[in-house]
Amino acid sequence: MKTSRILVWDLPLRVFHWLLAISFVGALLTAESERVRDLHVLLGYTVVGLLGFRILWGFLGTRHARWSSFAYGPKAVLSYLRSLLTRNPVHYVGHNPAGSWVIYVMVALGLVTGISGYGVYTDVGGKWIESLHEAAADTMLALVLVHVAGVVVSSLAHRENLVAAMLTGRKLGEPREA
Repeated sequence: MKTSRILVWDLPLRVFHWLLAISFVGALLTAESERVRDLHVLLGYTVVGLLGFRILWGFLGTRHARWSSFAYGPKAVLSYLRSLLTRNPVHYVGHNPAGSWVIYVMVALGLVTGISGYGVYTDVGGKWIESLHEAAADTMLALVLVHVAGVVVSSLAHRENLVAAMLTGRKLGEPREA
């Protein structure tokens, strides 16, 4: 039985997570106002900078922050999702397979949104770049909502507070899993 509170999410990863959430929401809230366009652009640059950090931290960070710790194939994702429908869903100390795919797509969409946003800001690419920027941002918002729903479902299924874990960095697990 997993009864030890172990450190899973390191401080840099947690700070990244919450700064990304704040920056993305801020960019969304300022997207339609010409009056605060500079703030929108600054928040977009912040998102891209944070994603650059996350990509590097995926190679240099601690155990559960590394890309290699949550590289799952489609079979693992489907198996994990099916297990959520049982009384004993498969538990992962770090990212679960479904969550890992959401992370990969969020990073990609965030970069597409930021790069296309730069194109909009500098008037490079015309109307299609603006359409790409808006579509990528809208898709990212949908994925964020899927992520939040996944956190709720996973927290209930595994009887653990994942929001608290992303604040403290600690989850229940075996010391060897830290």
